[in-house]
Amino acid sequence: MQNTMTFKGYHGSVEISPEDNVLFGQLLFISPLVNYEAETAKGLEEAFQEAVKSYLDDCIQQGATPEKPCKGSLNVRLGHDLHLAASVAAYQASTSTNEFIKKAVQQQIAL
Repeated sequence: MQNTMTFKGYHGSVEISPEDNVLFGQLLFISPLVNYEAETAKGLEEAFQEAVKSYLDDCIQQGATPEKPCKGSLNVRLGHDLHLAASVAAYQASTSTNEFIKKAVQQQIAL
């Protein structure tokens, strides 16, 4: 299990570099590369929050809309057999393949 932090709807990774004696991470699920680092766990959380604030401020200054983590649409490569089986099961349940897969994911992560 990998550790993450959350602030203002953004998620950040928590990594360790023993050779550099530093903690580091990056904002997850957005395309811009936004990194942060610190020497302590508390420092890393503060650096992560500052990175989020800086990213949002930079977007405002540039007149750009900040990316939201995950757009809500997703291309998933299931392979032919699994795709067909899901489509048949969805049809038999009188729902769309998209709804069928969405419910399966919700059940898996207990939403």
